[in-house]
Amino acid sequence: MLSEVLKEQHSDAETTEPEPPKEKINLLLVASDSDDGNEHAMVRTALDRYQAEPMGYANPDQLASGILSRLYSRAFIVAEPDDSKRVVFVSADIGMVSQRLRLEVIKQLKSKYGELYRQDNVILSGTHTHSGPAGYFQYTIFLLTSKGLIKPSLNAIVNGIIKSIDIAHQNMKKGRIFINKGLVEKSQINRSPYSYLQNPESERNRYSSNTDKEMVVLKMVDVNGQELGLLSWFAIHPVSMNNTNLLVNSDNVGYASYLFEQEKNKGLLPGEGSFVAAFASSNLGDVSPNIKGPHCINTGESCDNLNSYCPVGGAKMCMAAGPGSDMIDSTKIIGQNLYLKAKELYTLASQEVTGPLHAAHQWVNMTDVTVQLNATHTGKTCKPALGYSFAAGTIDGVGLFNFTQGSLEEQPFWEIVHNQLLGEPSNETKECHKPKPILLNTGEISLPYAWHPEIIDVQLFTIGSLAIIAFPGELTTMSGRRLREAIKSEFESHGTQGMNVVIAGLCNVYTHYITTYEEYQIQRYEGASTIYGPHTLSAYIQLFRGLAKAIATNTVQNLPNGPEPPFFNITNLTLLPGVLADVAPIGKTFGDVLQEVQPQYRVGEVAEVTFVGANPRNSTLKTFLTVEKYETISGNWHVMYNDASWDTRFYWTKGLLGHSQAKVEWHIPSSAELGFYRIQYFGHYKVQPFLKPAEFYPFNGTSSAFEVVKL
Repeated sequence: MLSEVLKEQHSDAETTEPEPPKEKINLLLVASDSDDGNEHAMVRTALDRYQAEPMGYANPDQLASGILSRLYSRAFIVAEPDDSKRVVFVSADIGMVSQRLRLEVIKQLKSKYGELYRQDNVILSGTHTHSGPAGYFQYTIFLLTSKGLIKPSLNAIVNGIIKSIDIAHQNMKKGRIFINKGLVEKSQINRSPYSYLQNPESERNRYSSNTDKEMVVLKMVDVNGQELGLLSWFAIHPVSMNNTNLLVNSDNVGYASYLFEQEKNKGLLPGEGSFVAAFASSNLGDVSPNIKGPHCINTGESCDNLNSYCPVGGAKMCMAAGPGSDMIDSTKIIGQNLYLKAKELYTLASQEVTGPLHAAHQWVNMTDVTVQLNATHTGKTCKPALGYSFAAGTIDGVGLFNFTQGSLEEQPFWEIVHNQLLGEPSNETKECHKPKPILLNTGEISLPYAWHPEIIDVQLFTIGSLAIIAFPGELTTMSGRRLREAIKSEFESHGTQGMNVVIAGLCNVYTHYITTYEEYQIQRYEGASTIYGPHTLSAYIQLFRGLAKAIATNTVQNLPNGPEPPFFNITNLTLLPGVLADVAPIGKTFGDVLQEVQPQYRVGEVAEVTFVGANPRNSTLKTFLTVEKYETISGNWHVMYNDASWDTRFYWTKGLLGHSQAKVEWHIPSSAELGFYRIQYFGHYKVQPFLKPAEFYPFNGTSSAFEVVKL
């Protein structure tokens, strides 16, 4: 039925409008880098179990040891019909975009394309998966939680983003964009409802929910109606995979992309094919996918209270759970919900986006913004600082020690600790951040480098009647509503009516969370992580209003660029240990099978095999595994699944003195064809000659054939 509807729409487009009118946008799609090893290398440095932490939870016990899915960069370029203007939007399967990452990407784009792709017309957005690599930051607070600046991670992500833009650039097509909106149900809760309740009742009464349930979808087709891609925004934290997960993956939004792309690129492996579907982040700051809500994991009772605190065990016992039987099941349930709603909206999208392109960008010293609160009062942003509740974590990932959310007073022990280690915050900083009790006065520390950014990006695109706010952090639900409303109002005040305003989250530079002034007052995790103080949101609204006004009045050229951010000369600052030479057991070689598959499996069972392994950090392979089916007619083995497939798992276990094992699991789906299969494992082992450079040698291992039969 779906294909019939789309075919009919395409036919209408071909018959009634073979060439786009002049006011239509010349659209280019989109590509994820499925054919280049560089992008797949984005996950490479996250695979040493005893060395690398994923970016997101800052949990030192969470050390990646395998792959559930690959991470992709998805780039979209839109140009005017005469190609006089272009804008680029990139959604990358990473925790967030760091300032260092953006500076590196813009530098490479300038080297390759000159002034075509610039600071003002390129938005880089992270999906906010908490199961991707860390190590691509330059500010000290993130260096500490990422084991430093890990150049292989940074370079792999930069290369993946550049490659996706390259592919999009090389495949420009005249086309059309359609927009649609709809509500997603049973997929999110507000994880700080007590903060939300601090907002004025009159404001809350304007909304039916304490989360934003609306998904915005862009449908992209060429002038002949051929489907090119989907770009959507929805407010949800990709934390269905919790802080015990050890497998690299793109979480719930990545699973939604996987389902959509697999449907449109039928018969191809993940990451292959011309259709690209991006599920980008939005104002997700207080939004959790763990819809069963917070419960004490030791007693089962609810801990939905102001402090997210359990009577037995305290805050560390208070965790939220998703709808599934385990975190992977929950990831798939939420991801499928997003996919199904996006599919519905995409299929029915009929409102066309037309009109000119505009882009505005400024750098701003966010520690020194004066905000006009009303006719008689002003406020001011602060030097960065994190409060006590920052260390408490959230119901999606609890923190360490005895910290709790909602802390409004300093704790004597921790006050002594941070004063001795980092110095006491100045009276000015303390006063500016009230009522936040300061745990880390990051804005007043500069060793070895600044701990938090002072110079940040504000950026705004318009594509006809669509405005995209590139927001450098995590807005809460009500913060996002106020910002969208303010930008829409600003356009209207200058005669531009009916703008659709969307927020793209985690863009360009990471500045933690942004609550409303009212939410800030009770200092739950999000408020304690609002690093520029209680007037942060008001400052951002003022700054983005300035960009909207400049676009609406055609005065973008008069905007000052602002002070450029620093580019720290960090040459070798990492705590990530080097890779030892690999050693195979006596009598074995790399790729030998240690535990064989069974001769037969039923659909729904798990086929698994264990090999003599080598460190995955030796390799930049497109896949570490394949599941292959024997084709009787041709007599050949055909690859059906790889390590980007959500039905496979790749585990690497590090042993002593260079020994390791690799285990491959295939969770046989109901859609699997019956027949004979085998599993292959690929890698490189490292040899370290005495006083000579290391040498790397490829190898592979193959399981015995096994049969898949019906249930």
